[in-house]
Amino acid sequence: MRHPIFIGIDLGTSGCRAIAIDKQHIIVGETSVTLPDPQRNGTHVEQDPLLWWNAVCDCLNSLTAIIDPQQVSTIAVDGTSATLLLTDGNGTPLGSALMYNDARATTQAASIARIAPTNTAAQGPSSALAKLLWLTENGMTATAKHACHQADWIAATLNGHFPTAAIISDYNNALKLGFDVQQNIWPDWLSTLKLPMSLLPNVVAPGTVIGTLSKKIAKQFTLPENTRIVAGTTDSTASFLATGASNIGEAVTALGSTLVIKVISEQPVFAPEYGVYSQPLISNGQMRWLVGGASNSGGSVLKQYFTLEQLAKMTPQLQPDIPTGLDYYPLPARGERFPVNDPQLAARLEPRPVDDVVFFQGMLEGIAHIEAKAYRLLADLGAPYPLSVRTTGGGAQNAAWTTLRKNLLNTDIQPAQHTEAAFGAALLAAAKTNEKKSSP
Repeated sequence: MRHPIFIGIDLGTSGCRAIAIDKQHIIVGETSVTLPDPQRNGTHVEQDPLLWWNAVCDCLNSLTAIIDPQQVSTIAVDGTSATLLLTDGNGTPLGSALMYNDARATTQAASIARIAPTNTAAQGPSSALAKLLWLTENGMTATAKHACHQADWIAATLNGHFPTAAIISDYNNALKLGFDVQQNIWPDWLSTLKLPMSLLPNVVAPGTVIGTLSKKIAKQFTLPENTRIVAGTTDSTASFLATGASNIGEAVTALGSTLVIKVISEQPVFAPEYGVYSQPLISNGQMRWLVGGASNSGGSVLKQYFTLEQLAKMTPQLQPDIPTGLDYYPLPARGERFPVNDPQLAARLEPRPVDDVVFFQGMLEGIAHIEAKAYRLLADLGAPYPLSVRTTGGGAQNAAWTTLRKNLLNTDIQPAQHTEAAFGAALLAAAKTNEKKSSP
């Protein structure tokens, strides 16, 4: 191809976005569609996977209408971390997916904690492993052939991978399912959980070529049949890639529906008691680690109290240099993952002042305090304290919030080169890819 195009598809909490870039990493097209909120019932949070596929199709239809589809070379997909679904041998979902923040598997998480090493990211009720164990113990895996993550399933559907003996996942998504990235294996301790091990995916590095578009999908979107599909990553890692952060000590905070923070470290740090884990990152040709975690706090809490129009109207009235004194811990529901790992932690949003602007600022301060506490915790555990912080997500546009955060973090806050996870996925698609090589 004279002018290859690379597409990144991001499946986030509230929607799907697709971005196409050229080999100079210039955006040549982008589109997005919204997704309905997941169904929530207490600690149960679910979503119909067919909503994801329909959203991907809508995005590809729109995107291929504004670019030359015959120039598309490679596609990469990112998805929410630890969102898990079961499928039959043909890739048909066997019910709803358990979302990233589903925390029903408390008993199963306790079982995992008794046998798992402390350096696994598969700890806690929201881990993909705890979800799979819950599904197994509740008889949901009897007819299943695959346990896969959001990005895995979309990629496999794009390349017509089904029926297949094993689906393919990537290092970043597989971490919370128990994969040992340092040893590149599914560890032996998993077998003591009496899991159906045949459901586990093969695992490769993000960016590895895993196939090409199926003839059916290529025809549907007028794309070349030799369009490559590469192993993807998690949405937070894709967002990190998009920002331009690449050196040790550079950090990224994602201020989206949830609060996700990561800092580049020379060594991995694992502290499941705090919800801290590490993901591999190839940066500047060297193996580094993204150390961080994800809080349930974030923009979803704000939207429980105010509409987007109300938030936009109140933002200019914020006074970030005059603290409210409100000691809030904003959560959308009971339960927190990081920097406090407590599935029963209750939100703290009282007293509520009469002035909505003060209440809004108090919530922003509360989220900023969680962010500052998280970075201090990571530094205490051995990761570098941020030399700089780039910001992604909707909150990155709020200048007052940025001032609040800078006052608390006492570090340089820089603009991200790009803020969309789909752009990071597109960079992954555009990167030099490896030959397909599954894990043992």
